[in-house]
Amino acid sequence: MDKFREKALTQFCAGLHIVMDDLSLMDTALTHSSYAYEVTKGTRPEFNQRLEFLGDSVLSLVVSTYLYQHYTAMDEGQLSKFRAFLVCEETLAELAQEMHLGSLLLLGKGEHHLDGEKNPSILADAFESVIGAYYLDQGYGKAAALLAELLLAKIPILTADGIDRDYKTRFQEAAQKDGPVDIEYRLAEAQGPSHDRTFVMKVFVNNVEFGTGSGRTKKAAEQSAARVALKKFSGR
Repeated sequence: MDKFREKALTQFCAGLHIVMDDLSLMDTALTHSSYAYEVTKGTRPEFNQRLEFLGDSVLSLVVSTYLYQHYTAMDEGQLSKFRAFLVCEETLAELAQEMHLGSLLLLGKGEHHLDGEKNPSILADAFESVIGAYYLDQGYGKAAALLAELLLAKIPILTADGIDRDYKTRFQEAAQKDGPVDIEYRLAEAQGPSHDRTFVMKVFVNNVEFGTGSGRTKKAAEQSAARVALKKFSGR
């Protein structure tokens, strides 16, 4: 790790009010596999998939414990749905964007060209990796405290429009409240190679565009577009 990278990661940790004894763990957490596999000379750097696996488990336990303790009226099914909402790709990607993780990610040239630093899947994975790195370095208690600040404290904001991620259904119900309308989702763009596509979808109501969204699948992109459209439609 060079001095510029070390300084950037130190500043990142300071912004989160955390300290890492082993800063190389945070470096690994923010190193994507595409970057590692493009290194042809010397030792290939470790990338974040293993830390992502660890962070996912820590995240699930912290969130599950919090919901169990604070939402005592919820049954198992309701708790599971709430947890799925809080640890889903969309939520974690939003948090990663707030933390400016994209600017710290080491990406391969191909991913960088495809704006990988804005890719929700990559950002969500990076968030989990950061949690995994911090847990490994400082233990469960501090990792839980960090998640309490980054995620749990923002539950009122994150749930302001509900915990139901089926935005297509919700948008259809809102759009058709006063009578039938024609809702159509159109593919605007497909970026990247066939095995790693990002789709951009637009949603139209009676041929008027209401929202644009992207995702790793067409269905995910449609949900993203519907979410944008729902907010726009609700504000009319």
